[in-house]
Amino acid sequence: MKYFISACLLLCLTFSCNSSKKTTSSISNESPQKVKNDTVKISNPDLGYDIVIIEPGFNTWLSTQARPENYYNQRFLENKNIQLVSNWNTRVLQPSRYDSKLYEMRINYESGTNYGFDVNYKLYNYFIFFQNKYKQNLLGSRVPTN
Repeated sequence: MKYFISACLLLCLTFSCNSSKKTTSSISNESPQKVKNDTVKISNPDLGYDIVIIEPGFNTWLSTQARPENYYNQRFLENKNIQLVSNWNTRVLQPSRYDSKLYEMRINYESGTNYGFDVNYKLYNYFIFFQNKYKQNLLGSRVPTN
């Protein structure tokens, strides 16, 4: 469980670093409030984890373009996340085939663990956001645009 949290945190920080390198001039002119609003925190004290996603534009996309929370049920999200994480981890292991700047770290997502709806909802939507932003396709089919 702790490895999952660490991996997600490092993964998100890595993406935020790569994204900010590409758009340094536009981000440096933004107010600290905008950068703060691009941070999404997911936590569950009962399970003992915190996940922080720092990706410019993700929070805005999540609140304006993602399907509403009641659109999906937890089982659907868990099943999709298992597939997405599996394909993600496969790409991490093939840096000569897939951009190693995009797929730097494995994600430890255990299929038998109940991470709760909030974690699954935000993780699933991060994958959609990531695929659309970086023009990737983790499932081999059409990427939902929400």
